[in-house]
Amino acid sequence: MSDDSARELGTALALKTDAQGLFTVVAVDADTEAVLMVAHMNRAALDRTIATRRATYWSRSRQKFWVKGEESGHEQEVREIWIDCDQDAIVLKVRQKGAACHNGYRSCFYRRLRWSAENPAAAVLEFAASPVVDPQQVYPSAKHRNVSP
Repeated sequence: MSDDSARELGTALALKTDAQGLFTVVAVDADTEAVLMVAHMNRAALDRTIATRRATYWSRSRQKFWVKGEESGHEQEVREIWIDCDQDAIVLKVRQKGAACHNGYRSCFYRRLRWSAENPAAAVLEFAASPVVDPQQVYPSAKHRNVSP
């Protein structure tokens, strides 16, 4: 069995990473399967997630581990971990406490793109949700603009 075949059809965890040793992680609600957020992990973050059942990511901007909810209290309890076919992306099925988005929304995907095939340059974002928390209360040290849909 070739390495690719073993990775895609075998039972061994053999994650493919980018040049920084990272892979993409999609967090979804364990009950509704609504997409909550997208982040990145390295193998050590995955190992911490497995050990603690709390979603632990790698912050590319801060270059450090980031346990979801460590500052806000809006934790993600990991219920299941799914690996895609070529092992370069993961889906975490989580129980989300509070908002997943640092802007106060339940999901980071709170806007949808509206477009027309006749004029794609006129595409606009449309709010599809309302905030569930005030980010200025959750992250008092962060700079947030007061944006309302």
